[in-house]
Amino acid sequence: MKTLREAKVGETVRVVKLHGEGAVKRRIMDMGITKGVEVFVRKLAPLGDPIEVNVRNYELSIRKADAEMIEVE
Repeated sequence: MKTLREAKVGETVRVVKLHGEGAVKRRIMDMGITKGVEVFVRKLAPLGDPIEVNVRNYELSIRKADAEMIEVE
């Protein structure tokens, strides 16, 4: 199982499954990250957190803790 946190800069991945429960999962889905969507990892902050990604033609910064709940392929 590979998570979004493990994806490398410049890599495009597809979301397979969202882990987590309740408000956390809902917040991730509200940001546009749903099953089957492609996510491009743009860059990493200097200290490694957050991760900047492109999702559905917009830029999004996501914390590593949240990125760990997103299973990708």
